[in-house]
Order: sequence, then structure tokens, then C-alpha cells
Amino acid sequence: MITELIAAASLSIWGYLVFARGSFWRVRQEQAPVVVDASKATVAVVIPARNEAEVVGSAIQSLLQQDYPGALRVFLVDDHSADATAGVARRAAEEFGSADLVTVLRAPQVPAGWTGKLWAVSQGIAQANSFQPGYLLLTDADIVHAPNNLAQLVARARIENFDLVSLMVRLQCHTLAERALIPAFVYFFFMLYPPAWVGKSDRRTAAAAGGCILIRRSALERIGGIESIRDQIIDDCALAAKVKQNGRIWLGATVDSFSARGYSTWTEIGRMISRSAFTQLRHSAVLLVGTTVAMAVVFLAPPLLLFVRSWAALAALAAWLLMTISFLPTLHLYKRSPLWAPLLPLISVFYLGATIRSAILYWRGRGGTWKGRVQDPMAT
Repeated sequence: MITELIAAASLSIWGYLVFARGSFWRVRQEQAPVVVDASKATVAVVIPARNEAEVVGSAIQSLLQQDYPGALRVFLVDDHSADATAGVARRAAEEFGSADLVTVLRAPQVPAGWTGKLWAVSQGIAQANSFQPGYLLLTDADIVHAPNNLAQLVARARIENFDLVSLMVRLQCHTLAERALIPAFVYFFFMLYPPAWVGKSDRRTAAAAGGCILIRRSALERIGGIESIRDQIIDDCALAAKVKQNGRIWLGATVDSFSARGYSTWTEIGRMISRSAFTQLRHSAVLLVGTTVAMAVVFLAPPLLLFVRSWAALAALAAWLLMTISFLPTLHLYKRSPLWAPLLPLISVFYLGATIRSAILYWRGRGGTWKGRVQDPMAT
């Protein structure tokens, strides 16, 4: 009786996920909007950077190579790097012959109540405001932007009247660990935040991908600036939620712009997930237990129940087929073999383990560690 209930629950959940959750799984390269003269808005790019010497040069030059008809300035904030991040950024601008378009500054010490990244972003915005931009592009130091990326972002925001538009850029997917886990990361992100729901004003779902966020400066000022989310670890989604309260937002995916940062090993990807997973669960042990049970029913039960001698095996097979089919578009976007799709139950075990590890790190006072800085310590 228990196996039949679990199989029925799993199949019902997958029916809901595939047919009623905003078609989240139909992830695709977004069609570019028509870029017209309305795209000539002034844009300031703000980049928080901490120990990014290996990747920041490519990011800076990709911004200076933008095929954008409006005025553009770049403000990089060195967040107390222990490497040559600031120097590499300056050299990249000089080599491109555009040193006057790039301002590199060092963030003051992080005050209490702020995360390091958001404090750096706030300092960059303060400098950028002297430029009087119509929009701010908040991006990371590892993001290499396609030449038409900025023009298309601004066009979408202006033509469709969005206050915030964001793209999930292509993540590195070269090593075995990346091929196994990175497409699933994108799949799970859109499962939590279906883009179709993000863009609807009658839905509460709000999200953004922190590597590439274009926001109208007036919309940011309306919510009280970056200070309004100063202590948030999952800052991209917190920003999107604030903006959506009184504005319109949009979320999509692209493979033309990409992250130059690789997570080449299983350990590195596990750390990346653990950094914010328990924060997503609001540091709740109850939600952690609930998530563990839910993951077991949704992802693990279908292949395990194939061996029972009842109709539960057929229900489990149907659930596994729906799961497999729903993963295929993400694998296609990342040019990965469809043979990875049936392995999603096994991949989910890794993500569940990283989530449990995230809780353990938080309880040990080491939550949200990024670049050697603890950003989500357990309250004492």
C-alpha cells in the first residue's frame, strides 16, 4: 500500500511539473528583440570583483566590444582582492584603447549588516550615478558578454517596458563533473523559478540570474537602492522580488554570453551549491527534512519502484519518463547527450547531499562562504 501511494504521488507531482508549472523545462535560447533607436539609453556597468584576476580581463573586453549605440561606462569595484584583479582590469581596458571608459575602485571595509558583494555593488552604483545612467547592468567579473547582449537587453526592457531583465548565461560544461551537474543546475533553477511565471504580474514568482541583470535606475531607486537587500545571500532573486512588487521583470536564458569560470571538480560544484542552498530553505530544519522527503519521492522513487510487483511499477515508469523527457531541452541547450536524461535521479542525490552539507556548514558557523569570506553565519 505504501509503495502504491508513493508511486501515485510521484506521478502526480511529475504531471504537475511537466504540464502545469509554467513549462519551466522548455528552456531555450531566447529570441533577440528587434534593436531600434529606443535602445540608445545610457548604461553604467557595475562589476563587483574579488580575486578574479584569471577571468576579469575577458569580461572587461567583452563589455568594451559591445555593439551598442548608446553611451556606456564600466565601474569595477575591487572587493579586497588578494590577487591582481584591479591591475588586470585596468590593463584590459588599456589594451583595448578604452581606459577612459573603465573606472576601477577599491571598496571600503564591509560594514556590519552587508554582504561583501552587495557592499561592492553599492559602491559601484554610487560612482556610476555621476554618469546619470538610465540603466545599470549588474554583472559578475567572470561573465563574457556576446557583442549584441547589452543592446538586446536594453531593447527588451524599453520596448516591453520591463524594469528588470535578466539572463541565465551559459555555464562552463567541459569536465565530467560539469557535464553531469551543470545542466541540472540550470534545470533546477528554472523549476524553482519558471520564467513564464517570473514575467507575469499576477504571479508572485520573482527571480533573476545574478551574472547578468539590467535594471532601470529609477526602479532601483524606487525600492530604496541596493541597501534594501544589503544582507541577502541570494541577492539576485531578492532584488527581483523587490522590483516586482511595483514593476515588471523578465528572465530568460542564453548560450551566447557565458561564464568564464569553471567548476571543474565534483567538490567545486558541491561548494557552489552549498554556498546558498540552506539559505534558500530559510535556515529551517523542518524545510530541510521536507525537502529531503520530497526529493526522495519525486526523483528517487520512480527508478526504485520499478521492481515492485504491482501497478506502482507502471506509475513509477511513467513518472521517470516524464522526468527524463523534461530534462532533454536543457541538455540540448548545453549540447549534451540525451543519455544523461535518465540519470537525473542519480544527479539529484548529489544536489540533495550538497543541500544537507549547506545546513551543516551553517550550523557550524561557516555558511555562505565565498572567496574566503563567511557571509551567512549562524546567529548566536
